[in-house]
Amino acid sequence: MARILVIDDEPSILESLNMFLTEKGHTVFTAQTGATGLDLFTKKIFQVVIMDIRLPDFNGLDILQTMIKQKKTSKIIMITAFQDMETTIAAIKRGAFDYIHKPLDVNKIEKAVNRAINILEIDRETPSLEPAKETSANPWVIIGKSEKMRKIFKMMGLVCTSHVNVLLQGETGTGKELIARVIHLNSSFKEDPFVVFDCSAVVGSLLESELFGHEKGAFTGADATTRGKIEQAGNGTLFLDEIAQLPLSIQGNLLGFLQRREYTRVGGSRTLKSRCRIIAACNCDLAGKVDKGLFKEDLFYRLKVFMIEVPPLKERLMDTPLLVEHFLRKINRELGTMVTKLQDGVMEILVNHTWKGNVRELENTIAQALVGCRGNVLLKDDIDKLLNMKNRLPQMGLESYSLAHVEKIHITRTLSQLQWNKTKAAGRLGITLPTLRSKIRKYKIKPA
Repeated sequence: MARILVIDDEPSILESLNMFLTEKGHTVFTAQTGATGLDLFTKKIFQVVIMDIRLPDFNGLDILQTMIKQKKTSKIIMITAFQDMETTIAAIKRGAFDYIHKPLDVNKIEKAVNRAINILEIDRETPSLEPAKETSANPWVIIGKSEKMRKIFKMMGLVCTSHVNVLLQGETGTGKELIARVIHLNSSFKEDPFVVFDCSAVVGSLLESELFGHEKGAFTGADATTRGKIEQAGNGTLFLDEIAQLPLSIQGNLLGFLQRREYTRVGGSRTLKSRCRIIAACNCDLAGKVDKGLFKEDLFYRLKVFMIEVPPLKERLMDTPLLVEHFLRKINRELGTMVTKLQDGVMEILVNHTWKGNVRELENTIAQALVGCRGNVLLKDDIDKLLNMKNRLPQMGLESYSLAHVEKIHITRTLSQLQWNKTKAAGRLGITLPTLRSKIRKYKIKPA
């Protein structure tokens, strides 16, 4: 059982919590002022502290901050009769383990105390991750030791020495843009720009303007001459994501540029030249698109001078533990969290889960888990709940819904998970972007 310190200026609360927690087998110390409580905390070791925010001599949030600075492992539960948003946020932000409102529910108190004790025990029994071996100061790092990834690293090494066009083919979330960026950063043109253009993000006549630029007055709203992505890339790299979504009319213009290395801005007559390397990416079988007449064959062969097939995470499972540890360290730095341990069983869950969104989904899931983590151990229960929540449909049986309604639910949930990034959602759903847009209109799906 645990040693617990209760700090509150109301004698009735001290008495009731003392009695309740003692009956549960804990050793309880009490204090009616912040000064007395802080003195006890400094001199003794407590697993759990239960403290009121409003004390006669101190603000409980200030005492919380002082306790946290002592770097003890104690879990601090704040209690208050004031249920305002600002105080709750401030308490959690300063390191409170939990926040419980008055009038106190002893069941909630017991649940919070038990959870705190459980986390402390898991923390004590779980080894920390080994320190990262920093091999490069370059922030753009591709993680992997599997045979397929080693093969890709060799291919990247070959293509870095030249300036040929590259086609990256693989499922959504496999890291195609990262591979393109690393190729650029290891080429002799690394000091030149790396420009990203999502071919599915712009529709209609604006696509041509985005790629090739336009002259002032070329169309309504063209108030100034604008440089296109090709011109912005200079002698560097233009990364064309979702190249399969490029309309046939624009495909012809791009093919002409790749053949002659010349182009003109929309509404212009002056011939411009560019030596930028094109790295294109798609999440489908581009050769299949060619067979169906949806993609120009000549352009396909111009782009695939060098082709790299990027494997999904399910085909490189041995890399998952490396990715998990890498993302833990990365996200800790970005979010200011200190999760350095995984409860036994967490890695097994992450390795065996079907990551439809591949590496990107794995990273996003770890980030979500770390945001809600109350300590430095990532718990099995937390991961289980998070993954179940991601995959759960409404509680009624599927037989209660029409096929169209189930499809609407699935599309809505996928769009929500991906923050309404339609390109990524289409990839996750296995449909084209135009099909997704059609279904959004059909089902009248809107952002929440």
